Amino acid sequence: MEPFFTWLSHYWWLIFPVMGMAGGVAKGWERSAKRRHERRLETLRMKAQLKTAEIEARALNQQMKRRGPSIVDTTASVAPNDLLLRLFAEHDEITARWLDYELDVAKLIAFPAMSDGRQPLTAAFLRAKKTADALRPASAEGKATEHQVAEYLQAVGDYAVAFEIAEKDARRLRDSTFTEPERKRLDRAQQLLKVAIDESATQSERNVAYKRVREELDGLILLSDDAVTVLEKQVAREISAPVAQAPPAAEPAAPEPERIPVADPLRVTDPLRSSPPPYREGA
Repeated sequence: MEPFFTWLSHYWWLIFPVMGMAGGVAKGWERSAKRRHERRLETLRMKAQLKTAEIEARALNQQMKRRGPSIVDTTASVAPNDLLLRLFAEHDEITARWLDYELDVAKLIAFPAMSDGRQPLTAAFLRAKKTADALRPASAEGKATEHQVAEYLQAVGDYAVAFEIAEKDARRLRDSTFTEPERKRLDRAQQLLKVAIDESATQSERNVAYKRVREELDGLILLSDDAVTVLEKQVAREISAPVAQAPPAAEPAAPEPERIPVADPLRVTDPLRSSPPPYREGA
């Protein structure tokens, strides 16, 4: 170590240019990260604008189909009711796709980022969902101003784009954000889940598997109350018993032939004897 300190005592001044270079590298990395973030935000804004334009175009197309072949002013705005109906359908479709992840424990285990609000893209999606839900009018028949419809149109476009980006990112990440022991716990939970909802398993086997699934996921994935309710219903579902085959119906017994009295050939019938004796007075 002594030669090193001797060298350092002669060239101590090198620490200043080295620090300057390190600071320049850090600032360059920070500027690069900032530019990447700005490009990502710009991409999100462009996709949202394209999505809103697509929704509005589809609503206008449906309106033209209902009116039939006629000269239509394409510069005219879409009727608010028609556009709102289309926006409601788009909004509900995205929410249904999100609930497909939120309520299906198997999908949550396979793509845990979809329920992790710490992921930036998932957090952005949840914010977009909150905004779209807040701006949604009560009904298409209600009184909504053009400004409110335009805001809701933009919110639904942002909501759709944010979901698609969050879904792609979750499918890319899968369980890569977990450690190796945590990934093993997720694998065990996935296998136990198959037993918990297996109709061929006994009820006791299902209950034990369900309990172990909850233990394996504890601290890794937070299940919503609705997801737990759906899973418990699957676990508690009655096991369908095999239908016993009914014994074949017995063939009806053939009716016995009617017995016809046959006269005894050995018996001689005397008509005089068979008649009652004559009536005698005083007898």
